[in-house]
Amino acid sequence: FARHSKELLVVMKVVSAASKEFAMLAMLIMVFVLLFGTLLYYSEMGYSSGYNSIPEGCWWAIVTVTTVGYGDLAPKSTIGRLIGSIAVVLGIVILALPMTVIVSKFNESYGDVKRTTEREQLKNVRAYAIANGAIY
Repeated sequence: FARHSKELLVVMKVVSAASKEFAMLAMLIMVFVLLFGTLLYYSEMGYSSGYNSIPEGCWWAIVTVTTVGYGDLAPKSTIGRLIGSIAVVLGIVILALPMTVIVSKFNESYGDVKRTTEREQLKNVRAYAIANGAIY
């Protein structure tokens, strides 16, 4: 199916060309989740806010960094809210930084496909013109 869809080929080419950026993004998100999940767990220890373990703090960090925001867990302490605010801002930055590189690779790949398609079309037009005697 992919070989018949030029758009899907572009997406596959971009994913393979930006594999280092995707790996860096995944690693940054993992570090971010572990760091802020742990910080939130320890900042909320004396409160009954639902953070009973570090994995629950990591769940909150995943939901926060991906900007899903289920609302099932929310920090109650002032320090927890401050950590949450920092996590939201840094989460947006972490997700936005690699996107510039990925978008530029997409533009390169799409431009390559577009140029190739235009060359093929021009070649077909020339062949048609020669076959019909329009060009000698």
